[in-house]
Amino acid sequence: MKLFRECPSYCHRSSRENALLLGASNLRQEGAFIRSIKPFRESTRRKLMKVRKILKQTEVCQPRHWSSLRAIIGFLFVGLVLTVGTRAQVKKTAKPNPMARENVQRGMDQFRQSCAMCHGAAAKGASGPNLIESSLVRHDDNGDLIGNVIREGRLEKGMPANPTFSAAQVADIVAFLHASIEVSDNRGSEGPARGYSLQRLLTGDVVAGKRFFDREGGCSKCHSTGGDLSGIAKKYSTVELEHRILYPPDATETAVVSLPSGEKIKGRLLHLDAFYVSLMDAQGNYRSCPLRPGTLVVVDDPLRGHRELLKRYKDKDIHDISTYLETLQ
Repeated sequence: MKLFRECPSYCHRSSRENALLLGASNLRQEGAFIRSIKPFRESTRRKLMKVRKILKQTEVCQPRHWSSLRAIIGFLFVGLVLTVGTRAQVKKTAKPNPMARENVQRGMDQFRQSCAMCHGAAAKGASGPNLIESSLVRHDDNGDLIGNVIREGRLEKGMPANPTFSAAQVADIVAFLHASIEVSDNRGSEGPARGYSLQRLLTGDVVAGKRFFDREGGCSKCHSTGGDLSGIAKKYSTVELEHRILYPPDATETAVVSLPSGEKIKGRLLHLDAFYVSLMDAQGNYRSCPLRPGTLVVVDDPLRGHRELLKRYKDKDIHDISTYLETLQ
């Protein structure tokens, strides 16, 4: 080595200088590449400094040192490739936040401005129902169910119509509601409705459930397992089916008002208190009558049986009836 330093030939000088320049160039390129990988920059920089220290302390023209350097640099390069590949794979499989979409953001602003007073800013309910758990919202497909409710309202439930909303505004609100449901469901492994353990719900007795359906509960007076409930377990998840048992979808209440004059008014019940009754008759006319002496109001509530059962249900009854209905495939 001493002889090499004292009497280097032109070729030897060129080879040595080229090797050093090449090493420096490679190190600069590797340093730029490493700095671009922020999460792993510090640890990689320390390793790189060790390599530079070895370069300064080692004569690069000696084969035994070159083999060591090649091994170290190769080890670092493989580690970086694996790290970047793993990082890229994680980023590739990461699911974007549905709430970040532009139409969802517009829908959220519109919803909070027009709907949050009753349904809450996150659509989880306030004085109005929780829309995240709404069967209608969850069965909606691009606004085919929600759209009409938003535009026409539900006057009998106190929800005003929004006829001035454009199609784009309705679509944005629909997108916001579906994105909110997606976020809510993804907090569990498969979502509250799809992933809830059946073992937690189907703990009842099928025979006892059928007996309650036919006798104590009186369900068979209005429902038939060969009619409206045929294949009901295929239509709804276990959680949703139990929810519909306890809180069935709204049904239209009708009423017959008999006036002292002998006139009878029939129609959809809109309002009833101690002073007035309001109906929408078959022709679509709004009728409001004061409840004077001699006025008789007979209300037909399709959900009266369900409301009465809520006062009588025991936990065992609910599990028994749910387990029985789950057999109606």
